[in-house]
Amino acid sequence: MAKQLKRELSLLEVICVSAGVMISSGLFILPAIAFTKTGAAMILSYAIASLLMVPTVLTISELVTAMPVTGGIYVFADRSMGPLMGTIGGLTAWISLAFKSAFSLLAMGIFVLLLKPDVPDLQIKMIGVLWCLFFTYINIKGVKFSSRFQTLAVLVLVLFLLVYVVIGASSIEVERYFPFAPMGTGSVFTTAGFIFIAFAGTTKVTTIAGEVKNPGRNLPLGIFYSWGIVSVLYVMVVFVTVGILDPLELSNTFTPISVGGGKIMGQFGLVIMTLAALLAFISTGNAGLLAASRNPMAMGRDDLLPAFFSKISAKGTPAIAILITSGMMIAVILFLDLETFVKTASAMKLVLFIIANLSLIFMREANIHHYRPKYIAPFYPWAQIIGIGSYLLLLFQMGTVPLIMVTVFIMSGIGWYFLYAHGKIKREYAILHIVERITGIRYTDRLLEEELREILIERDEINREWFELLIEQVPVIDFKTPTSADEVADRASKQLTKKLKLPRQKMYQQLSTRLKDADSIVTPGTACIAIKIPGRRKFELLMVRCNKGCSLANDVSLINGLFIIIFSADEWNYQLHALSRIINIVRQREFRDQWMGAADNHEIHALMKSLNSE
Repeated sequence: MAKQLKRELSLLEVICVSAGVMISSGLFILPAIAFTKTGAAMILSYAIASLLMVPTVLTISELVTAMPVTGGIYVFADRSMGPLMGTIGGLTAWISLAFKSAFSLLAMGIFVLLLKPDVPDLQIKMIGVLWCLFFTYINIKGVKFSSRFQTLAVLVLVLFLLVYVVIGASSIEVERYFPFAPMGTGSVFTTAGFIFIAFAGTTKVTTIAGEVKNPGRNLPLGIFYSWGIVSVLYVMVVFVTVGILDPLELSNTFTPISVGGGKIMGQFGLVIMTLAALLAFISTGNAGLLAASRNPMAMGRDDLLPAFFSKISAKGTPAIAILITSGMMIAVILFLDLETFVKTASAMKLVLFIIANLSLIFMREANIHHYRPKYIAPFYPWAQIIGIGSYLLLLFQMGTVPLIMVTVFIMSGIGWYFLYAHGKIKREYAILHIVERITGIRYTDRLLEEELREILIERDEINREWFELLIEQVPVIDFKTPTSADEVADRASKQLTKKLKLPRQKMYQQLSTRLKDADSIVTPGTACIAIKIPGRRKFELLMVRCNKGCSLANDVSLINGLFIIIFSADEWNYQLHALSRIINIVRQREFRDQWMGAADNHEIHALMKSLNSE
């Protein structure tokens, strides 16, 4: 059996990995360039750029809770639009993030020059290479080790930035904010597009979703928290920087935050904020390598790249994928032109965001039964349509060279797919389900349904231990005398409505109706019913024993055992597997005699646990 990645990352670590990818040149270099384009109104540009991320933040949060597996946008594209789009999305995600991370390490040279102006270019590049090798080592060592380093780096970085904001706020000169938009309001939106990429790292944590504990909760919370925290930090830091630096001074530096630190705290502030910048680039490089290496790993697992990409080391990490990604980053640092490829990486990210939003639309419209995200994106489909339109506009503003480079990458991805993967892969995807529904012609064997079902089981940790823990807490109603369906419905509704906080009469009517349905009989003498109710996060199981028998439907033998499951739509997966395990138990030959022979509730619980098997 192939080794699996370990789910070790906590919510805090998810936040720090996501935030670490974002806080880099977007905060420590871009404000100076943005100021030359729009003046003090760049503060508003940063806020607008943050809002442009909302459609993709909502989209990714839903998709990743439905498919919390390694690969991120690659997996979403592949399972929604097929392996061709998966190949394009996976290669694009891998290369763009590797480039961005490499450039973050190379950008450290700018700050080295600030401290020591006479450092030659080769030495600057070698500093980036050495850091890349260091991150390669700690990533191969283990995701937990890497994430601890990342958490410490991001927490210290946030502390430095908060100190900068608090101390700088007292030195703000209000007149520096006027005129607010000397280049006109149009420049505010143009600049928002220019700095938009500063927020693009928010979604990259989805590539390591297979290594996150409690992914249904920690992934969407981690994405939202990191996006919110970084957005607020960006706006506050930029606001303070505009207020403390002379416009000419701000326009003529590539290190605005470091210069701002020197302005309010002297040489100490200059050094501290330069160290903060270096820490930001280091955290981006580390988190970027961690996230980028998971794309080829997932593609290797799915036969879109050679299988060796997917191999897991004894440390539980995709060592080969990490090494190859690291080699790519080192090549970028040493040989590639910075500006052209930064723009290209930015354009590629916009393509990825378009792919992500299309993926959600196709997954929703396919009506796949086992597509059951823990988080449901609001404002569907308008948020996704607005996002796709906005990203297309930004993409065409990037310039001719980035568009040509993106086209070359896409065509290369198509070429690779047809040369390497086409004909080797039999995989179903959401578009086939849509076509099937429209035409009435069967195109699928429900393989995607089964894959999503297995993902849900792993996501929700639904296994024998889960069921045994559930059974330990399940109440038992034990009737000692002959009873009727209405009497059972009356007692059960009292018991269930205490926890579910639902109208008792309505629950009674639902139970009474279902109990009289002959289809609820599972085996002679045993029945099981499941009732869906409104709301979220509602799941209850109740066991009923009728020692002298209970009459349900007409012309049906008396039953002695009854299992009642009440669930809301979002807990459908739990009820399905609880129902499956109960049916497996009651169909065992020894169940009926032991059920009737159990002396009390404790023995009933013990019986259910002992007969529970995989």
